[in-house]
Amino acid sequence: MPVRFGKLGSNTGMSSTESADCVVVGAGVVGLAVARELALQGRDVVVLEAADAIGTETSSRNSEVVHAGIYYPTGSLKARHCVAGKRFIYEFCAERGIECRRTTKLIVATTPEQVGYLEKLKAQGEANDVHDLRMLDAAEARKLEPELVCTAALLSPSTGIVDSHGLMLAFQGDAESHGAMVAFETPVVGGAVANDGIVIEAGGASPMRLKARTLVNAAGLGAMKLAHAIAGIPQASIPPLHYAKGNYFALQGRTPFSRLIYPVPEKGGLGVHITIDLAGQARFGPDVEWVDALEYDVDPRRADVFYAEVRRYWPGLADGALVPSYSGIRPKIVPKGAPNPDFVIQGPEAHGVPGLVALYGIESPGLTSSPAIAQHVARICAEMS
Repeated sequence: MPVRFGKLGSNTGMSSTESADCVVVGAGVVGLAVARELALQGRDVVVLEAADAIGTETSSRNSEVVHAGIYYPTGSLKARHCVAGKRFIYEFCAERGIECRRTTKLIVATTPEQVGYLEKLKAQGEANDVHDLRMLDAAEARKLEPELVCTAALLSPSTGIVDSHGLMLAFQGDAESHGAMVAFETPVVGGAVANDGIVIEAGGASPMRLKARTLVNAAGLGAMKLAHAIAGIPQASIPPLHYAKGNYFALQGRTPFSRLIYPVPEKGGLGVHITIDLAGQARFGPDVEWVDALEYDVDPRRADVFYAEVRRYWPGLADGALVPSYSGIRPKIVPKGAPNPDFVIQGPEAHGVPGLVALYGIESPGLTSSPAIAQHVARICAEMS
């Protein structure tokens, strides 16, 4: 049964104000990783989550891929945190018995012109401290995946998949065993910056007011709305929000592939690729659909584009083999057509609000990066103390 926010104290009415050391808003994989890290460092942590369970939005609507850290600009938060997070996740999951598999990945060029891009991608990965990448010619790639058709491929041995819910449960368990509390069905509806903290107003069945010494905005798709609802946070520090919806289709029947297959990246995304979940189900996606609202239905008519994209490297994909699966929405901070930005992790030097850490645009590789993002946030929080 969910723990209610009112359990924090005897006064649960809006007329009273309770105090807290650290409040983390959002119980997705990043928020839980942050709560865990802060609790391990001895901070008193409360996690406020609007839903009735952990990871119900962006964290539950992704391909569960553990990314290697290849694609991102060297020195960027995405590159650094992805590589560090990958190492953490493999070690952590092995220690905790969380299902996690190094499936490996092939990034494939389907035209001679794309081979040069793979070579640049290999160099980019090596600059990011990913040193296990290997170029394959068409015959070598086909030896690994007989139904694959390509001109060349880049093999990434450290790419894998993870049980994301198991990972989140472990983060939650560690946080709670070190004194943290997770309050479900407790949306933050407003607040204001005060002289000695940030006062937030929580709704739900037991509305209350809480003054946080440290507030971490890890609300994902709701991060911008939350920031706008807290008086005193400079509006200019809050980036815009754009919804980039990714649709996925599932393969009916057994997949002939044992590895993840990615095409050469496209503008705005990594292209329609093949992922295989821990149950062996092959899924294709995502495409990139810019939308105006949070809506997760998958239009079956989009399958036509998927067939065309996938058949560039798997011409054996049969008609009628794809069925709608699920979709996810990324919290983009740039509009359609703009280059992919880095993660935005703001401390007081960026927004001028003591005690506030704000996370915006935490999209892929957010799952992989979550432990390293948590360490980054914890360092900012320590500097503010």
